[in-house]
Amino acid sequence: MGLLNSQRHLFDVPADVAYFNCASNSPQLVESTARLVGGARAKGLPWQRTPGSFFDDAESIRVLCSHIFGGDAGGFAVIPAASYGISTAARAIEPHLRAGDKILLIAEEFPSNVLPWRRTAGETGAEIVTVPTPEDGNWTRAILDKMGDGATVVAISSCHWTNGAYIDLQPVAQACRDSGAVLVVDATQTLGAMPLSIEDVQPDFLIAAGYKWLLSPYGFGVLYVSGKWRDARPLEETWLARENANNFADLANYSDVYMAGARKFDVGEKCTATILPGAIAALKQIRDWGVAEISTSLGQINNRIVDQLQHLGFQVPQDVQRCPHMFGATLPAHYKGNLVADLASRKIYISQRGSALRFAPHLHINDHDVDRLLRALEYLVR
Repeated sequence: MGLLNSQRHLFDVPADVAYFNCASNSPQLVESTARLVGGARAKGLPWQRTPGSFFDDAESIRVLCSHIFGGDAGGFAVIPAASYGISTAARAIEPHLRAGDKILLIAEEFPSNVLPWRRTAGETGAEIVTVPTPEDGNWTRAILDKMGDGATVVAISSCHWTNGAYIDLQPVAQACRDSGAVLVVDATQTLGAMPLSIEDVQPDFLIAAGYKWLLSPYGFGVLYVSGKWRDARPLEETWLARENANNFADLANYSDVYMAGARKFDVGEKCTATILPGAIAALKQIRDWGVAEISTSLGQINNRIVDQLQHLGFQVPQDVQRCPHMFGATLPAHYKGNLVADLASRKIYISQRGSALRFAPHLHINDHDVDRLLRALEYLVR
């Protein structure tokens, strides 16, 4: 796994902006922007669209995701948001839940992975059980311990969204297989920035919004559905998911047969002319860089930042308990200012989620950005 040099030239980030907030919203590739502009213009030329225009880009997405993340291409669905994917999973699982079944979540989880389960619990009589924040920072162990009380569904993130705390999915997935629990993974904060293999984890459902580490346009995401769930009822009944959908002259002969694989779980209007071309450009670039190389390179950037934070008295999780591409740090007790705002006034951007200041760079970051951040931290906090 080699280190990648700064890829600033592929992004449209001004030289005076140091942006370390990709866990909130990543900058967009120049190529993605060009593809999006082209897609918007194509909407003005509707006579040039063919039936294939409604399907081809989604098929390209499926193949790219399979190459990058594993799994079969037909197992990927195109969705507009993480909440859509998790709601799809919850809807599929709901008929199998009974009163008293347990849905396991983690404390301070992102709302998209809580609210659908609250509704499902309310409609089935299942119980939501929350894994409390572990004092030692070991989320993996805390999840496994809580699973010992019995869980029908384990709905967790691939890392904690507030601070990048590491969750090892493989032992959790094995525990789910051993107990028969259904595993639903929200991989929004790791997919594309940290290695993840569908074959190794074998999730029942895996979901990711695309506008963070997949570098994709807002309104695009992916859902992977394992083979044993592909006969489940989808969230919506779109004509584009039926076997005769590409025969526009025959659409009034309504088909009861879905397209193969997870295509039935696609959102109806996949915005193939406008959004998906930008996502395709982003996924191709991630494939070309390599996820392992991205992860290693971002880890090197963050290690420099961690060294400075620890020097200034911040509390930072141990290496083994934080993800390489993003992490959270707690301010030293003596600092009473607003560090996020103070840095933003210098065009240096981080975020705060809960009690954690979150640092989340991507490959647009260069040495000058890191130096600016480190100097500003020294001046503001010391």
